[in-house]
Amino acid sequence: MAQDITLGFTALVDAANAEVEMVDLDTARAMHGRDDVVFIDIRDIRELHREGRVPGAFHAPRGMLEAWIDPASPYHKDVFAQDKKYLFFCAGGMRSALAAQTAQRMGLKPVCHLKGGFSAWKKSGAPTDEPQVKW
Repeated sequence: MAQDITLGFTALVDAANAEVEMVDLDTARAMHGRDDVVFIDIRDIRELHREGRVPGAFHAPRGMLEAWIDPASPYHKDVFAQDKKYLFFCAGGMRSALAAQTAQRMGLKPVCHLKGGFSAWKKSGAPTDEPQVKW
């Protein structure tokens, strides 16, 4: 029996974008390095090794995000207990929309995500740490 997917990925991302603040590159660059903002990189570790990183960003792989945010979880990370703004980003801005929506629904606030993701960040010439290929 074939699956009948009734709500696709694009619709999910569109709904997340309607619910969560999306910041443009100039706004994100102005936020970078501020003490009241935490950049959260949700990309897979292989993407970080291959493409590089935003300096100072906290790496929270998408698959662990809910467990790391929840203070009742044995996997909770203190970075998510701070009174700061959380800027999520991925490679292109779709996964981060979903991640920011989830974080916001869990009660983390304020949150936003970067339009265009790390690809736009790097292409603009914003600061990056070089890739550290380990294989």
